[in-house]
Amino acid sequence: MRCTYKDDFKVDYSGSLHISKGDGVDLVVKEGLIPTDIRSNLDAAVTHNNCHELRAACSALTGTIQSEFGRE
Repeated sequence: MRCTYKDDFKVDYSGSLHISKGDGVDLVVKEGLIPTDIRSNLDAAVTHNNCHELRAACSALTGTIQSEFGRE
């Protein structure tokens, strides 16, 4: 499923996840590295064909990544 948003945020999810925004963000997360709960939310968004749900699941994933970088 692909979604493009007004703020140039783009998401492509088909097992693996590709998130981009303009020229400054280009993130790919392989299917096996997405936490199970977030993968479930991504899959539900695809089932519902709902770009709002897809973006919310992406936000949850990027929040997880940010918290991992904050650990020492």
